[in-house]
Amino acid sequence: MNAGIIGMGKYVPEKAIANKDFEKVLDTSDEWIRSRTGIENRFIAENEETSDLAYKAAVQAIENAGITPDQIGLIIVATVTQDQNFPGVACQIQERLGISGCGAMDVSAACSGFIYGTAIAKQFIESNSYEYILVVGVEKLSKIVDWDDRNTAVLFGDGASAAILGKVSEGRGILSFELGADGTGGKHLYLNPENHITMNGREVFKFAVRQMGESAVNVLEKAGLTKEDVDYLVPHQANIRIMEAARERLELPEEKMSKTIQKYGNTSAASIGISIVEDLESGKIKDDDIVVLVGFGGGLTWGALALKWGK
Repeated sequence: MNAGIIGMGKYVPEKAIANKDFEKVLDTSDEWIRSRTGIENRFIAENEETSDLAYKAAVQAIENAGITPDQIGLIIVATVTQDQNFPGVACQIQERLGISGCGAMDVSAACSGFIYGTAIAKQFIESNSYEYILVVGVEKLSKIVDWDDRNTAVLFGDGASAAILGKVSEGRGILSFELGADGTGGKHLYLNPENHITMNGREVFKFAVRQMGESAVNVLEKAGLTKEDVDYLVPHQANIRIMEAARERLELPEEKMSKTIQKYGNTSAASIGISIVEDLESGKIKDDDIVVLVGFGGGLTWGALALKWGK
């Protein structure tokens, strides 16, 4: 039996920042941001840490899966914005959930983190090492954004998403995956000495447009599927132009691609999971749909999954 996602949850903080709010402090405009990125709004955590966001999404996912916290054998948290160097966010979640003794680790793969964590969990589920695994993608990017840099400040938001993985019925679950990285591209997206996100937007854009499409096609081929088999695409919500390039590579109509970037901005490791929750709630993802998840991030990293949805 394959490993699959059996429960999902998400959480975003209360404070919303619209594009027009940036017009007051930066040389930018709502039209400029919207036309170049697709972003209209994002949420910022003021009195919450990364672990707080992660915990609230995790509780939702556990309830949605219909299990209890003590059934979780491993916690994997994908983040680049830990509360502190250690203990990791995964260990803090374990304590707050009241789980004693289960494995807990953080994974640092930036915006590809949710896919990395899910692919890792798949191996442990299918080897019968654990029955249920909690995977969380979470970021508090507001603490590493340079709010005086108009090229990056408008892009990012805070949030968390969580998934419970377990065994699913025959034919369903994760059918294939791809993980990759190109360390030579790390110079294009990194934290500077002031601990602020620094990005060569042109180079990251070129990399992402190429890699998102290639990875999506690769996981379909690995699963023995074709573009015609895809029911829905959930790309990392970084830039609408990059997302559209991946959709066009799969020759999908607009209604078959998840789009939440306008509401949340780029929430890095949280974005794919947040989109899945929204699409499940709206009925855009249904049982037995073939769904492709694809993302890229700092490192430079990338990852993709093909799965047949349902328990």
